[in-house]
Formats: sequence, C-alpha cells, structure tokens
Amino acid sequence: MASSSNRGGGYYGADPYRSREGLSTRQGAGSDEIQLRIDPMHADLDDEISGLRKQVRQLKNVASEIESEAKFQNDFINQLQMTLIKAQAGVKNNMRKLNKSIVQSGSTHVLHVVLFALFCLMLVYFWSKFSRR
Repeated sequence: MASSSNRGGGYYGADPYRSREGLSTRQGAGSDEIQLRIDPMHADLDDEISGLRKQVRQLKNVASEIESEAKFQNDFINQLQMTLIKAQAGVKNNMRKLNKSIVQSGSTHVLHVVLFALFCLMLVYFWSKFSRR
C-alpha cells in the first residue's frame, strides 16, 4: 500500500525514516509499529507545543466571546424589530383615528358654516326690518 512505499526512500528527499529535523523514526518489532526518537538538540518542541496549546486556548476564548457577542446583538436586533413592529401598529391606529376624526369634523364643519350663514342672513333680515321703521 501507500504506507509501505513511504518507508523506503525517504520523505521528499530526506534521509530514510527521517520525518522532520530533530525527529527520527525507526521500525519496531512489528511492521506497523514505529518508534519515535527526539534529538536532545531540538528539545524546544515541547515549548512550541505548549505555546501552540496556549494559542489554541486563546482562539477558543476569542471564538466564545464572538459567539456571545453575536447572540447579544441578535437578541438586540430582535428586540428592535419588535419595537419597530409595535411602533408601526401604533402609527397605523393613530392614522385611522386621525382620518376618522377628520371625516367627522369635516361634516360638522360644513354644518357649522351653514348655521353661521343662516344666522348671518337672519341678522341681516332683522336689521333691515327694524331699520325701516
């Protein structure tokens, strides 16, 4: 298979059984076992691994902060939408009431104008009748 072809010649031009600088592998008792030996000159790999763990932890914290902020903003937007819907309903109801009152006051306005005209005509009539005598 593919794993048996990688055991012989080396990895991308490197020495046989050499995977990375500071790490070397050799076959164990069974053909599927590999023993890993770390060169003491390159022992800073543990430091690098712990540094990477810290970075992963920090990224997890940042991701959880982003998630909580996204949830907060989503809730805030939902509240704003509900407030907007209520405001639109209130404006619509007030517009209906305003239109209704305009129609009602418009018809009473005409009645007031007619009554004022009749009053003025009666006033002119009585003034003309009493002024002749």
